Amino acid sequence: MTHSLLTVTDLGREGFREMLYRASALKEAKRAGRERPTLTGRNIALVFEKNSTRTRCAFEVAAHDQGAHVTYLGPSGSHLGREESVADTARVLGAMYDGIEFRGFGQETVEELARHAGVPVWNGLTDEWHPTQMLADVMTMREHHAGDLEAISCCFTGDGRGNIARSLLITGAMLGMDVRIAAPRELSPPETLVKEAERMAAASGARVTVTDDLAEALNGAAFVYTDVWVSMGEPDAEWDRRVPLLTPYRVTSEVMAATNRPDTRFLHCLPAVHDTTTELGERIHQRYGLAGAEVTDEVFGSAASVVFQQAENRLHTIKALLVAALGE
Repeated sequence: MTHSLLTVTDLGREGFREMLYRASALKEAKRAGRERPTLTGRNIALVFEKNSTRTRCAFEVAAHDQGAHVTYLGPSGSHLGREESVADTARVLGAMYDGIEFRGFGQETVEELARHAGVPVWNGLTDEWHPTQMLADVMTMREHHAGDLEAISCCFTGDGRGNIARSLLITGAMLGMDVRIAAPRELSPPETLVKEAERMAAASGARVTVTDDLAEALNGAAFVYTDVWVSMGEPDAEWDRRVPLLTPYRVTSEVMAATNRPDTRFLHCLPAVHDTTTELGERIHQRYGLAGAEVTDEVFGSAASVVFQQAENRLHTIKALLVAALGE
């Protein structure tokens, strides 16, 4: 098992499952008050080009619980990519730290860090992939599904080009799951990625569906997953293009009912635009008349929503990664 995690396939099918078992054991040990630190004396660098709540907190608490120390380097906290090359920064950090987490924009940056650091590197998010999120997502699904992992059906609805949809498609195909992506054709996952998922599904027994027909993708789904449509940094022209395309894929109570099963759960990687209490939510409301965007507040706050359990599981799965790489 590789100690770095750069893309969603790095662990492989069996390694991914092993990480889930390890995370579940660590979660149980923490709750029971019998967690045993295995990272005492270890030092971990957290390099963030993008701000974060869950990823930063999960890495910091996971490290502290296990006895390690962390150094946080925020968007303006290092010379990375500006005054110093990625390769040079990697060599410096690799000489001082036992592992490096990176959250940023380009996938090539985290891969170059891994090439030159000489220590494990973990991808906390790039524009292309979000592998640590996938571990938490599948862990949460397992906690709400009595059957085998291969029997889980999950429908993502929204922008099929984003790192969550891309990561979910490939992860599901690797693990043998029933994964569906419902997105407008203009925002469908890249064709090369769909072909790769289909190739992996043929080997794993997964069922892969990519469609613009939301009703087709929802039928029988045990989980409905969505992600934000827009971010604060994007120009108004992109909002005006994307919001009308995605509004039919908004998760409402009617969408949840369209799975035709009463036990369907709602997933979101957070933060979510589900009301008008945030700056982004108010801006969307003023511009498009929507109270919330990708999901209604009714669904977000419902008994079907497991988004905060999903967020907590970021901690346990990231802790599993750290212990697997540095604790043994």
